[in-house]
Amino acid sequence: MPELARAAWSRRLLLALLLAPALLWLSLLIVLPHLDLALLSFRERIAPRQFVPSLAQYRTFFTEPLYWHVFLRTALMSAGATALTLLVAFPIAWTIAKLARGRMSALLFVVCLIPFWVSETVRTLGWMILLRESGVLPQLLVHLGITAQPVELLYHDATILVGLVYTSLLFMVVPLVGSLESLDNALIEAAYDLGAKGGAILREIVIPHAAPGITAGCIVVFMLTLGNYLTPTLLGGKNSLWFTEQIYNQFITRFNWEQGAAFGFLLLALSTAMVWFGLKASGQRFSDVMRRT
Repeated sequence: MPELARAAWSRRLLLALLLAPALLWLSLLIVLPHLDLALLSFRERIAPRQFVPSLAQYRTFFTEPLYWHVFLRTALMSAGATALTLLVAFPIAWTIAKLARGRMSALLFVVCLIPFWVSETVRTLGWMILLRESGVLPQLLVHLGITAQPVELLYHDATILVGLVYTSLLFMVVPLVGSLESLDNALIEAAYDLGAKGGAILREIVIPHAAPGITAGCIVVFMLTLGNYLTPTLLGGKNSLWFTEQIYNQFITRFNWEQGAAFGFLLLALSTAMVWFGLKASGQRFSDVMRRT
C-alpha cells in the first residue's frame, strides 16, 4: 500500500509539474489582466488619481447611441462574416476530406495554409493594393470595359466582409475537415442506393455528422471576427465603425482606461453569449466542440 500511495503521489506531482507552465501562463497573461480590467470598468475617475466605485462606464455605453449602434453593427457583421465563411469553407473541406486523395488533398490544405505564412497586416495590405482606386482590380475592370473609370472598391461593408472571410477561412476549414473525414462513405453510398437525393443526404447525414465541426468553426471564426481590429480598420477606413476601434480609441487616444475596460467586457459578454447560443441552437456539448478545434 505505501508503494501504491507513493506511485499515485508521484503521478500527481508529475501532472502538476507538466501543467504548471500552462497554468502560470494563463494566470499571469489572461486571468490577472482580466481581473484588473474588471476592476477598472467598475470605477469612475472624479479627480486626478481619485476614483470611486461606479457603473458610469456602462451607463455611458447605453446612453450614447453611437456606442451601442457600433456594438450591434459589429455583432451583425461578425455573424454575417461567420455565415459566409462557413458557406465558402464547407465545399473546400468536403473536397479535401472526401474528393481529393493523397497528395492532392495535402496540396489543397497547403493552399489554404499559404496565406497564413505572412502576418495579417501583410495580407490586409495586399487586399488594399488590389482594391484601391489605383489598384489592380479597378484597372482590370477599366481594361475589360466593365467600368469607364477606376472605381474605389475599398471602404465598403462588402470589402470588410471579404477581408474577414479571407483571414478566417482556415479556422473554419480545419474543424470541418476533421469532422468530415470521420464520416463513413458507406453511409452516403447506402443513401444513394436507397434513392435519396443529394440535398436529402446533405441535410440528413452530412450536416448532422459534421455539426460539431460546424459549431467549433463558427465559434472560433465569430470570436476572431468580433475581436478583429486591423482588417475592418484598414479595409473599411473611417466608415468601418467596428467596436474594437472604439476600445482602441478609449485606451490609446483618450487615455480613458475605465471606459475602454467596460467596452472590452461588453464585447467579451457578447462573445460568450453567442457561444452559448450557438451551442444551444446546435444541440452540441462544449467538450465535443472543443475536440474539433
